[in-house]
Amino acid sequence: MVKHIVAFKLKGSAEERREVALKFKEALEALPGQIDVLESIEVGLNENPCESWDVVLTAVVPTMADVEKYAKHPAHVAAAALLGEHKEERACVDYEC
Repeated sequence: MVKHIVAFKLKGSAEERREVALKFKEALEALPGQIDVLESIEVGLNENPCESWDVVLTAVVPTMADVEKYAKHPAHVAAAALLGEHKEERACVDYEC
């Protein structure tokens, strides 16, 4: 099993970032029914105003090769496109467990 953990820092006002993050969260949470290799996904929105990152997700897939299948799947690509010009930074860690 592989955990794919990604954090996003968004651009814009707090309200703009929250609006984009909520739409992104909704799209991501629909992916397990659309992508066969995606065993689960958890999406969290930052509630701590002292921190600068806005969204974190943990996706679980069977193998490291499935991370790429998940990333290239059209449903995932469409969800990622929701961030568009709002994405300032992205950090990712993939590990087998």
